[in-house]
Amino acid sequence: MQSIYTAASGLSSQQTRLDIIASNIANSDTAGYKSTRADFKDALYSLMDDPVGNSEAANLLRGSGVVLSATNTDFTDGTISKTGESLDFAINGSGFFSVENENGQTLYTRNGNFSVSSEGNNRYLVTAQGYYVLDANGNKISLPDENTEISVSDGGALSTPDGIFARLGIATFTNPNGLSAAGDTCFSATDTSGKPTAFNGASVVQGSLEKSNVDLAEEMTLLIRSQRAYSLASRALQTADEMEGLANNMHH
Repeated sequence: MQSIYTAASGLSSQQTRLDIIASNIANSDTAGYKSTRADFKDALYSLMDDPVGNSEAANLLRGSGVVLSATNTDFTDGTISKTGESLDFAINGSGFFSVENENGQTLYTRNGNFSVSSEGNNRYLVTAQGYYVLDANGNKISLPDENTEISVSDGGALSTPDGIFARLGIATFTNPNGLSAAGDTCFSATDTSGKPTAFNGASVVQGSLEKSNVDLAEEMTLLIRSQRAYSLASRALQTADEMEGLANNMHH
């Protein structure tokens, strides 16, 4: 029976990898998207039915399948593409824009596709999802009058011809790989990522967006490998099932 469970674990793991690859390919044109990969590890070892003495090594039979170890996000920079839109911002190098979702939670994103939300007499800088973009003090960024031209400095200072009115809240993390995906190209801080710290060395480019860092050629190669592995695991499951059937018939 062990072989059936082992083959089934392979099918389940490859299905997860296929799901991740499909997500990467689907988001190959999503601004600020970071590709994800699936990492695997062998399952727990099984003790032999007839243990030999106290030697742990002698009692280990073999691995019993594969399980998902982790899904890791690739935070390498995507290509910066010029859009010409004054409220499109891209970070060249390290750092994340700080935004606040509808629940008041602070999230972090590389997608600088921003727009304006008019609320009464106030105008706020928001993401495409309507999340408020935060300044260096963690507050919503209130924009000047509609017809006023806005520019951003290399360091993230927002200004009009009258002077600077806000600074983009750009954060960095000790371990960005520890960030947790929160959807909509946003991430949330975790104990693993460490707390966000203000990043003053950011290089912000106005009128541009960071493209997805998905490598389509690599994803298609992984897709073929995963399909092949899935097919082999399926064949192993079928063979194990046939052998179990034969063994049962012999007992009867």
